Amino acid sequence: MNYGFHPEAREEYIGAIRYYQQVDPRLAAGFVQEVEHAIAAIRRNPAAWRVVENDVQRYLVHRFPFGIYYTVSADSVTIWAVMHLSREPNYWRTRRE
Repeated sequence: MNYGFHPEAREEYIGAIRYYQQVDPRLAAGFVQEVEHAIAAIRRNPAAWRVVENDVQRYLVHRFPFGIYYTVSADSVTIWAVMHLSREPNYWRTRRE
């Protein structure tokens, strides 16, 4: 199954990587590994994770306080947010308008 990021979700992902690189490059590498693992799992079985609103689902990233918010169409996954779970919970909703 194909996948893609909303442009702002891609920026969130890159921003989180940059943050973790400043803290510790090994931490950044671990974050990338966990997010890439999450994306692979979503692509294999997109219906496996909790629906949080209408057709939006959330995968909770292991070891890091992030959730991946996504929707599924017939042949692709769209990632709407790579969200730190301490942020305002609904900010990503405007991306779908």
